[in-house]
Amino acid sequence: MSNLHFFDANAGNGSLGDLEKTIVINNLLDVPLAERNNGWVAQFIDNIAEANLAVSEPEIVMSNDGFPYFNLRSVEPGENFQAFVIKDKLLTLLQNGFGVALNTRKQDPDWMFSFGDLVNYALRQEFYTDEHFFSRNNADFVIGKDEEILVGQPSEEILPGYARKQLAEFLQYSGVKNPMIMLIARNYTDEEKVTQDLVLNITPKNFANENEYKQAMNTISWFLPKHYSIVGLDTDAVESGFQPL
Repeated sequence: MSNLHFFDANAGNGSLGDLEKTIVINNLLDVPLAERNNGWVAQFIDNIAEANLAVSEPEIVMSNDGFPYFNLRSVEPGENFQAFVIKDKLLTLLQNGFGVALNTRKQDPDWMFSFGDLVNYALRQEFYTDEHFFSRNNADFVIGKDEEILVGQPSEEILPGYARKQLAEFLQYSGVKNPMIMLIARNYTDEEKVTQDLVLNITPKNFANENEYKQAMNTISWFLPKHYSIVGLDTDAVESGFQPL
């Protein structure tokens, strides 16, 4: 492309990203927020992980709900910058428990990737997943008396070690002294009906009211891919199911 020379990037300790994708991202970010439709989102998601970005100031920003985001910005044509490529720095971000924020210098940031979004990219090379086995509706999670379920621990392909660590530390900080987890599969003998849920040893009894419980579960979801379903059960609800996070 004729305008690749507009960017004067150096890789520092890393590698340069895709310059064509950098140009695509910069063109997308010129589109006003009100005009960004589903097509815009799809293009953005397809290109952002490999595009050249730069570290902004301050390097770490906190969201309103208290989570840390690594603060990145888009680069300007002609700018001499040290390239930051999300795909190449993914493990560092995850080991430190960060999400990624883009262009927080604007009144409305261009995008916010949660820690769980980055986990999903590390596992599946996509920030958001549509096709999966997780439950779509877990508002009323009740295990039937004679229901057959399969109980186990989430594998590394579902909950890698760095995600376990961050989730456990957050729960301990939130007052859960011994956070535990399991994976439950329902209808597991039928491929077309099988569903799975991540289960934590957190219930409404741990909170002042139902709203506080729901708020806590929504907060926990920041650490997990958006398509994951998480529910809470008492530790004795399923025999030999829970294991420490």
